[in-house]
Amino acid sequence: MSKRGRLVVLSGPSGAGKDTVAGKLAESDPCVVISVSATSRPKREGEADGVDYHFLSREDFEAKIDAGEFLEHALYNGNYYGTLRAPVEQCRSMGRHVILVIEVKGAKDIRLRNPDAVLVFVTPPSFSELKARLESRRTESRDDIQRRLNIAVTEELPLAKQYDYIIVNHTVGESAAELGAIITAPQCRREDRNGLIGKILQDAKAENVSAY
Repeated sequence: MSKRGRLVVLSGPSGAGKDTVAGKLAESDPCVVISVSATSRPKREGEADGVDYHFLSREDFEAKIDAGEFLEHALYNGNYYGTLRAPVEQCRSMGRHVILVIEVKGAKDIRLRNPDAVLVFVTPPSFSELKARLESRRTESRDDIQRRLNIAVTEELPLAKQYDYIIVNHTVGESAAELGAIITAPQCRREDRNGLIGKILQDAKAENVSAY
């Protein structure tokens, strides 16, 4: 049976590059899968249902909340966002590591319900860089950009200290490599490798190898 995959939560301000970093790692590591979140916000130009998000009406989203179908959910900037439970559990049972790119409130819910989850916060190197990245996307109005910056300063960045790791996203490649190292490191713990060491020693004994 495959070893159960890890649950990795990736959070940070809008514009920090969370999705890009997660996508870069998933491209290079077949054991890593990105959970597709559900949202009640309208679909933007170029987005595809089931690829970028599972787009639900507000009524459908609230019905799934009542049915207990979400691992977590949160209201952000007037819209619901959440992680459907079934696809995450299926991937983990197959030994794949699942990355949830979610808001800080959802991350807190995940930690309470899944103590083994690894929480990673992604931040830009400076506030000016965060603002520049939001403006360069050209997908939000000036008022919406200001709201996102306000949320970053008042609700998101102050909670970075509650995460297990912080990645400063200077470049996507470096940040993806750091995220991969964070996911891989736990499998190198002594407790997980004692069986291998014991097997090597048993094989050596069988070959009549003794210490010099």
